[in-house]
Amino acid sequence: MDLGLQGRCFVLTGASRGLGFAAAQALVAEGANVVVVARDQATLDNAVADLGAAAFGISADLGAESTSEIVTAAALARFGRLDGALISAGSPPPGTPMTASDDAWRAAFETLFLGGLRMARATAASVTREEGLPGTSGSILMVLSTSARSPIQGLALSNGLRPGLAMMVKDLADELGPQGVRINGILPGRIATDNVFAQDARQGDPMAVRRRREGAIPLRRYGEPGEFGAVAAFLLSPAASYITGALIPVEGGALRSP
Repeated sequence: MDLGLQGRCFVLTGASRGLGFAAAQALVAEGANVVVVARDQATLDNAVADLGAAAFGISADLGAESTSEIVTAAALARFGRLDGALISAGSPPPGTPMTASDDAWRAAFETLFLGGLRMARATAASVTREEGLPGTSGSILMVLSTSARSPIQGLALSNGLRPGLAMMVKDLADELGPQGVRINGILPGRIATDNVFAQDARQGDPMAVRRRREGAIPLRRYGEPGEFGAVAAFLLSPAASYITGALIPVEGGALRSP
């Protein structure tokens, strides 16, 4: 299936490793160009080298007010167009409602929520407009979590902020749809990334924790990053031109809510 991504350009935040990097790999494999945004310069350099000439890296913090304008302008300057963005801020630090500090909540809100909203605004304002079917002039994908629907033990910051972001996706779909710009949310579950392995290690023996958690997943395994990346690339592509305001789980059936 041709996703129609050849020559298109996407900004991906938090994409030097993990799920964001898997999405970047999938987009590049389909012929797209990517602007990869991350805070750590060394990790970013390695990611860009792995992705090749179709990738350009910018070291920036999604929580900074200027980041969204800088990276969208860079995409237009480097590749001559912008077709959308995958917005990921990674996982906030662990904590419970009683133990997470006010500063931790403020920092998570600034990066995860406001940073994501600013990036969505800047992308929608900068995408390259195309004639044709409505819904093909730009696509935004917010990387959320299954915590948008069901809380995850020990991740209170994510549990508190992701549901609000999910509703923002719905709200923005109403506002951006008439402009031909789509926005969706993707809800990864337990995907085999370093972040998920670190979460397992905090609960005890990592392999024992993984086996227990896999037993609660209908497919009986963690997902692979490439499986997430394939879904992300599809949702960003013109092949998904009639999908907006959707919250798509990629979690092997683990969610109990509809």
